[in-house]
Amino acid sequence: MNASRPDPVINIDAQAIRELDLSPLRSQMTRSLNEQLSEGAVLELRYQWPRSTDDPRELSECPEPRLWALRADAQLPWLPLLLDRSGGSLAQHVAMLVPHDFSPTEGIRFDPQALELWVTQRLMLLDHLGREQPQSQRGNLAQMAATLGYELDPGFWALLDRHA
Repeated sequence: MNASRPDPVINIDAQAIRELDLSPLRSQMTRSLNEQLSEGAVLELRYQWPRSTDDPRELSECPEPRLWALRADAQLPWLPLLLDRSGGSLAQHVAMLVPHDFSPTEGIRFDPQALELWVTQRLMLLDHLGREQPQSQRGNLAQMAATLGYELDPGFWALLDRHA
């Protein structure tokens, strides 16, 4: 790994979660968005939140980590573009933000309307922010949406471009 790149695994301990402390993300917050995006979707957030062995909740159902994730998402709206897709980091992050159910056999089942609204809003927001970058992020955005089960109609971008 390149010595100038921060570790793609970010550990978020219980104290940071309780205090809504985003310092575990400092390595991302201090780097340019273009630099981060050039590395691709490689980040993995590892929450270290204590739960008793008889607690049936998934991590994304615990209010404290969810609140931390909401704050991180508000401060770093491009975070979903940086999260590893194949390992589940993106899905876990979205589960922290979007209502869902969890099934031991089927995994995360997002509320379809809530997920659609979140994906659409995030595409619009990140496309807007991406216009300030040297390269279009639309391909990356489409991949993010596809990971969450959405195939974008090319007309979506055309509609946004009409009033850019």
